[in-house]
Amino acid sequence: MRKSLGARTALYPMPVLIIAAWDKDGVPNAMNAAWGGISEEKEISICISAEHKTTANILARGAFTVSMATADTVRECDYVGIISGNDIPDKLERCGFHTEPASKVDAPIISELPMALECKLKSYDPESCRLVGEIVDLSIDEKVLTDGKLDLSKLRPITYDGLGHGYYVLGERVGCAFSDGKKLV
Repeated sequence: MRKSLGARTALYPMPVLIIAAWDKDGVPNAMNAAWGGISEEKEISICISAEHKTTANILARGAFTVSMATADTVRECDYVGIISGNDIPDKLERCGFHTEPASKVDAPIISELPMALECKLKSYDPESCRLVGEIVDLSIDEKVLTDGKLDLSKLRPITYDGLGHGYYVLGERVGCAFSDGKKLV
């Protein structure tokens, strides 16, 4: 028997996204966001409120990066989500993250996070908090590649459980897409 929990934000896996942007002085900032995903072939949509420093930075620069948080960086990724860049401008340095310029957009890439989408700002609606970015590049550290392809067992991305307030690691392969279902045809 099922139990109703009401309207809740429970969809799994919910990615843990680390959004990074430069401020007007070139200081990197990043935040943790769980409400986001691919909305078109080369487009990402993320729900972030206007009061975040990262939001202001994205609006000023017109660019940002989105990295997947990993099992190896749980503490640091949680830290950038609970500490505001409005209060602590050097929060990336304090948690041990280092940045380098993205190759295709005017935004930082966090060196410790092996996968990053480089995005140009398409739109932002402060009423709905919906940020939309055009994905212009995907950069991946070679240490998480196997035979030139992303290896989730090496990346070890984490997902957020909004009901239990926990992080869980992804990576175990349980099937073959566009193949396993053919056994039922």
